[in-house]
Amino acid sequence: MTGNIFYFARRAAKAEAMISARETAARTAEARLVERASAGEKEAFDELYKLFAPMVHGIVLARVERDEVDDLVQNVFLAAYKNLSALRDPNAVGAWLAMIARNHAAEFYRRAKPTEELPENLSSDDNHQTEAREILAAIRALPDAYRETLILRLVEGMTGPEIAERTGLTHDSVRVNLHRGMKLLRRKLGVEEKQ
Repeated sequence: MTGNIFYFARRAAKAEAMISARETAARTAEARLVERASAGEKEAFDELYKLFAPMVHGIVLARVERDEVDDLVQNVFLAAYKNLSALRDPNAVGAWLAMIARNHAAEFYRRAKPTEELPENLSSDDNHQTEAREILAAIRALPDAYRETLILRLVEGMTGPEIAERTGLTHDSVRVNLHRGMKLLRRKLGVEEKQ
């Protein structure tokens, strides 16, 4: 009986070491990209962009109207490019980009000029777009933590581990945020949960 306990403990430790080694390898690859980009290598920054653009897009989309998102994403990466030398820990580039994205979205609203809302009774030929806008509006009405993780999962198609790795959140907090966020979103949209 005790032999089984030690077997499972060794097996769990081995699995944990494998996951840690994979995460370390990924982190060092990102750190190497940061170092190369800091040295002026354009291709390295292009790779960082490809790697983190979906995360930044999702974070901005969770906070800003869809028409403004692309410009803000470009501004986030422009600011990152200009301030890459200020990044203290190259392994934390994902969390750093997430912070820049959140700050740019907040700044957007500080500088935004008042606009006039369109009337609700405008007809739309495309029912799917209307439905998508309604769902996006429902997601945006959720608390920040749920809103961001749901956008990254549902719109950007990122997995839970990818969200955790890129944003610097723990796997458990991403899992909880997704679970609770989906529960709130279903309630807000009037969708009954399956028992």
